[in-house]
Amino acid sequence: MIKGQTFIDRFEAYCPQWLAETGDPVGLHVGTLNKPIERVMMALDVRPEVVTEAIEKAIDLIVVKHPPIFRPVARLSADDPQEKMLMDLIKHDIAVYAAHTNMDIIDDGLNDWFCEVLGIEADTFLHQTHQIKMKKLAVFVPVDQASQIRRVLAEAGAGQQGAYKNTSYSLIGTGRFVPQDHAHPAIGAAGKEAQVQEAKIEVIFPETITDKVVDAMIQAHPYEEPAYDLYTLDNLTAHYGIGRVGQLPAPMPVQEFVARIKQVFDLDALRIILPNQPKEQIQRIAICGGSGQSFYTDALKAKADVYITGDVTYHIAHDMQANGLIGIDPGHHIEALCIPRFIEKFNQWKAEENWSVTFIPATTSTNPFQYK
Repeated sequence: MIKGQTFIDRFEAYCPQWLAETGDPVGLHVGTLNKPIERVMMALDVRPEVVTEAIEKAIDLIVVKHPPIFRPVARLSADDPQEKMLMDLIKHDIAVYAAHTNMDIIDDGLNDWFCEVLGIEADTFLHQTHQIKMKKLAVFVPVDQASQIRRVLAEAGAGQQGAYKNTSYSLIGTGRFVPQDHAHPAIGAAGKEAQVQEAKIEVIFPETITDKVVDAMIQAHPYEEPAYDLYTLDNLTAHYGIGRVGQLPAPMPVQEFVARIKQVFDLDALRIILPNQPKEQIQRIAICGGSGQSFYTDALKAKADVYITGDVTYHIAHDMQANGLIGIDPGHHIEALCIPRFIEKFNQWKAEENWSVTFIPATTSTNPFQYK
């Protein structure tokens, strides 16, 4: 078995907390990650019915899209269903970890998956959320320890460049040093010059994880005092944003595209906002999962024909209509697409790491709406 923290370390290398929007309560909500885990559930929401399912299936950890504690909890009473839900999680030692807007923002994340299933070729994000400077770490390590250090750096989140991960550069050279009398060298002896064939390993990473990367390197390094350099890269800045904008392969009537959305997400109905003179053919599409109505002006700036998002209010719908933007509101629950996609990724990591963990999709529907 592995500990919950081991799994979450791998999860956060892919979906880091620092990418969440300011104030978003991502991370551990209930329980502890410092325990062995055998069964992990992926869910969209933590609702009383989902907790019942987790108890029945002997789940150790729930990974969820929507944070269950979005506002401070003033008290815990078993007479309140919401509060009893939290008590049941604690009673049955079920930890809950939430990834919210960071799941929307990451490359190869939820908004990219929406584009994929709808046949949209995304070319940019909808609204920029982060502009992060990149740093480079250069560390010198004996050649026979280099692969271990590269692995540790990758696990800490270094070496992620766009669609590529575990990127690094190595150069072989000779390291020289003389240990003093009070030293405890891993190689050589006090007072005698030592020469070691070393690899210089270089990796880049966002400045937001500098401490994590450096600490991981120092902990894994065989030397008592590792030699390393840190650089801020002025020629490389990482840009991140929420939502996506892209093109359909060919123009199509809006009603045909609406039918595609209903089929892909298995919807009985959805809401459409049509301008007084809607376009006969659409091709450029903006999309943001969840409640993204505040970004409709970004969809206009991106020259989108259609903006897809959930929870559009009456007055914002009027504004979209007046600006000639077609709005499609398929609801918030389409974000359930994260469940099968993350189960697939979890099992991929399981195979790579040789974990003894079972990953289970939540099967309880948490969509509160029905159409009659």
